Amino acid sequence: MSTTGANADPLAALGSLPGVADSVESVRKAVDRVYGHRIMRRRSTAVTSEAALRGARGSAALSGADWALEEVRRRSDFSGDNEARVVGAALRLTAEAGQLLSIWRQSPLRVLARLHLVAAATNGDEVGRPRQVGEPVDEPLIELAAPDATEVHGRLEGLSELIIAGGSAPALVTAAIVHGEILALRPFTSHNALVARAAERIVLIGSGLDPKSICPAEVGHAELGRAAYLAALDGYVSGTPDGMAAWIAHCGKAVVLGARESTAVCEALQRGAA
Repeated sequence: MSTTGANADPLAALGSLPGVADSVESVRKAVDRVYGHRIMRRRSTAVTSEAALRGARGSAALSGADWALEEVRRRSDFSGDNEARVVGAALRLTAEAGQLLSIWRQSPLRVLARLHLVAAATNGDEVGRPRQVGEPVDEPLIELAAPDATEVHGRLEGLSELIIAGGSAPALVTAAIVHGEILALRPFTSHNALVARAAERIVLIGSGLDPKSICPAEVGHAELGRAAYLAALDGYVSGTPDGMAAWIAHCGKAVVLGARESTAVCEALQRGAA
């Protein structure tokens, strides 16, 4: 995403793209609906915990570890094969995201580095920092050509400046751009998609749209499917107004589906079935 030009608030400008305002309104209605559920007055912590688990499962599924929810709930050891490590990374990221909200607006690059460190869970020199010239990217499910390290560093700085500056962009727009930019750049040597979805979660929580983290967009992304996810990402990478609008709309649908999932959780808690 280009962050240059005369517009002092380019993220807000994206809100005027065709269809984006409708997506923003749909998200707001869906989020308000679940927050207004009567169970949220008594058991919001339980809903938050369940949303975290389901969000982690959805993010892992998009990264190739499509486990049943009950298997994720049951397991305690995620150190086995690659799928288990992906699920473990998704769970760790979901838990960590809520701890980084106060840092995000002041130092988003520090937060992204921390998310990569948490996801990778190793002590390698490449962990917790953007990749350097010549370092490969291990992100097999995203086949787009990765920008070189120099471009990555420049665009990360631009993204950071936009976040720190703030602005009037709707939370959905900011979250979608953060998510899309990390996917497009793949700034780390691994785990970029998991980090991107965790960063989207941080924006949605920290913006005040979903302060209790009960509308897991990761659930919606997984429900919409990997093919639709990658097709929407192609639109983002194209940089065209239609492509950007399609990506933001896709992220909006994911939040709406996440809110619907948590509404179902509320209803199950109300019946005493969850």
